[in-house]
Amino acid sequence: MGKEQLFVVALMLGLLGIAVVNDLRHHRIPNLLVLLGLGLGIAGQVYSSGVIGFGYGLLGMSIGFTVFLPLYAFGGMAAGDVKLMAMVGTFLTPQHALWAAFFSLIAGGACGVLIVLVRGQVQQTMGRYWQMVRARAYFPPADDEVAGKPFPYSVAILLGTLASFLWLPLGQ
Repeated sequence: MGKEQLFVVALMLGLLGIAVVNDLRHHRIPNLLVLLGLGLGIAGQVYSSGVIGFGYGLLGMSIGFTVFLPLYAFGGMAAGDVKLMAMVGTFLTPQHALWAAFFSLIAGGACGVLIVLVRGQVQQTMGRYWQMVRARAYFPPADDEVAGKPFPYSVAILLGTLASFLWLPLGQ
């Protein structure tokens, strides 16, 4: 991995860190942060890979956006999370963006299970899911159920992106 790629990854992780702090504190990811990241991601791609980097940045952005968009459409996540994953994609090659999105989805599921376990709501949550399977209908979570509370998905995006570097090191 060259110095350029290392700098670009460090920049992306810094922006992700800022997004996580904002998401944890305010339950939102600022659009200005995402726009700045989109511009810096594409600029970083061009700087480290030349003209083809521009295409990599746009395709990576499209992959991050497209993978997360259905979850937003069905109410499973907020728009800021979709935009954040698109921003992350601009910093990565298209293949790496796909892996980062995949591992972010896995991390999100793992975080959700962990939250349910820590809050001691396994029986309540599984009971609601069992009722939905039997009725073939959706039942919203009860007011006191953790599944109905906002989840800072930026944490899962950060964890999934980090995991993608273990799976597919930069430069491959």
